[in-house]
Amino acid sequence: MPVQMLNLPALLDGLKAAGEDTRLRLLALIGDGELTVSELTDILGQSQPRISRHLKLLTEAGLVERFREGSWVFHRHGTESSASMLTAALLALLDRDDPVLLRDRERLVEVRAARAEAAQAYFRAHAHEWDALRKLHAPEREVEAAIRHALGRGRIDSLLDLGTGTGRILELFAPQIGRGVGIDLSADMLAVARANLERAGVRNCTVRQGDIYGLPLPRDQFDVVIVHQVLHFLDDVPRALKEAARMLKPGGRLLVIDFAPHGLEFLREQHAHRRLGFSAEAMTAALLQAGVVPRTHTELAPHRNLSAGETAHEALTVSLWLAQDPRPGDAVPDRDANNETEDRKEVA
Repeated sequence: MPVQMLNLPALLDGLKAAGEDTRLRLLALIGDGELTVSELTDILGQSQPRISRHLKLLTEAGLVERFREGSWVFHRHGTESSASMLTAALLALLDRDDPVLLRDRERLVEVRAARAEAAQAYFRAHAHEWDALRKLHAPEREVEAAIRHALGRGRIDSLLDLGTGTGRILELFAPQIGRGVGIDLSADMLAVARANLERAGVRNCTVRQGDIYGLPLPRDQFDVVIVHQVLHFLDDVPRALKEAARMLKPGGRLLVIDFAPHGLEFLREQHAHRRLGFSAEAMTAALLQAGVVPRTHTELAPHRNLSAGETAHEALTVSLWLAQDPRPGDAVPDRDANNETEDRKEVA
């Protein structure tokens, strides 16, 4: 791809915007993931108006982009090729071991750790009612049917369930898979999953503790990877999807189930949600960035009456995205053919 050159005014504007110590530190921090003003304020120890003013200058120069989700505003590096090129060039000149930058990254780790602990506290408190909470979000039976339809009824040799929670996805697919592995960071959730799988008599699936950003598994191991209602809890969605894609065998499939964009702020405050859903455009871009090819996108609207004063935007719609590893591999079984075969068996 040809490099887009900067004209003199654009280059000067970019250099002026980045040519201040706080703004350069902000650029370096945002390079490690999308962050809010309050998080950047905690990390740099400066006032919110000051940080907002610096971010405004970076945004006007195209070096930073801002996007709103409910009452939160996230910031990330600009995606225009010229701005992205300038940001990358500037950051490449920085010494990563500079004491100021090192301290900023240490504070970033602390801020993320505090957020992660808040999420884990929520999981610990709700481990035994997790499936009940999911039923409040969307019609679970319909979601499970859509998941089964997306992957078909054909045999799956190996399946990985990331953020396995109560182990429901493993239980659902156990009859048609050779082996299943569930990964979750919460020991409390894993205890629930193990109890559920044992009670259901599932013997071909195991669960283990692990970080979705750094899975304790070798690459190219699974025919199917499922990420069910997990991404809205995460700081770095592209990084998690890239790690999920790393687990796929050539030609393997990645199925993501999450919410479409919504306005239910209480899910952040009471249920540790980091993101208020994902648009089709944002998820498509994230999947492509992870190295997989989007194939299908399905939306399941909520089946409930809205209460007085409630709008459709305040109801939850579940989205399913199916993507595939582009490397040549074993042919994916034809879903319709498998369904037809299975239907004939059922009739017989």
